[in-house]
Amino acid sequence: MTQAIRSFLADDDLSPSEQAEVLELALALKADPYGAKPLAGPVSVAAIYDKPTLRTQSSFAAGIAELGGYPLQVDGNLAGIGVRESVPDVARILGRQVGMIVWRTFGQDKITELAAYAGVPVVNALTDDYHPCQLLADLLTVKEQKGTLAGLTVAFLGDAACNMGNSWALAGVTAGMQVRFGAPEGYLPDEAVLARAAEIGKITGGSTSCDHDPVKIVAGADVVVTDTWVSMGKEDEAAARTAVFQPYAVTSELVSHAKPDAIVMHCLPAYRGKEIDAEVLDGPQSVIWDEAENRRHAQKAIMAWLWQQSEVQRRTRQEASRR
Repeated sequence: MTQAIRSFLADDDLSPSEQAEVLELALALKADPYGAKPLAGPVSVAAIYDKPTLRTQSSFAAGIAELGGYPLQVDGNLAGIGVRESVPDVARILGRQVGMIVWRTFGQDKITELAAYAGVPVVNALTDDYHPCQLLADLLTVKEQKGTLAGLTVAFLGDAACNMGNSWALAGVTAGMQVRFGAPEGYLPDEAVLARAAEIGKITGGSTSCDHDPVKIVAGADVVVTDTWVSMGKEDEAAARTAVFQPYAVTSELVSHAKPDAIVMHCLPAYRGKEIDAEVLDGPQSVIWDEAENRRHAQKAIMAWLWQQSEVQRRTRQEASRR
């Protein structure tokens, strides 16, 4: 097995100080999009998409190019990863062709296995369990709007038993935020994730809390967050989910319970009139389009940061081999 190298597979792969460093780098790269080209050569970055994608594919392709690299798209269906060829074999092959791998897939176990064998940094572009690149973009957006992250209160409404709920618990607490989840019974983040967030909170002062009352969750919040009620693969549950989640819809009335300068976020795609009203999504408190743009800047930052880390590891191994 190839020696493990730093990857970004889940939100808590970054320590609080590392997360802050990546966000500062994202701000710098956004201010000067073409000023840093750590992937010049160009370094090829394999981007694999097993799930539908718009923001992920476009933001990674543009970001890799802006860093001086080449976005090498790999069709996950044609590759048949885990079916036609095993995940370790695919990892060994791609790891000898490219400098980094980005994968948007299903099981977290698959991307963890890929990273164990690739020998190059692997970035989680979304799995069923986590969406860490989206959270970097979300935190970047909040930082731009509020100037800080620690101490802010986030209200997450709707289906929190999803990758976005898990990632907000981990990344939000890593940033020192107070993350509240408002959801029906049975739709809260994974218990193990909440326990991990509690451990991180002992260091950062961040916390998570859960309640079934949407007004209580939103009261005094600095940031109001929602996500689609029908995640990919759960389309057959659409009618039942709409009935269960209706009280958690982000309406103007519900947002009025947050702070007057609260911002509203949604990772998209959004369904106006369901999880969020059109007048909120398109209204003055919405920063959703900034959030979507920030996928590019945040992902550039994590790729540049991981590349730097991998270069340090390579030099260390080379020096060790000479002794």
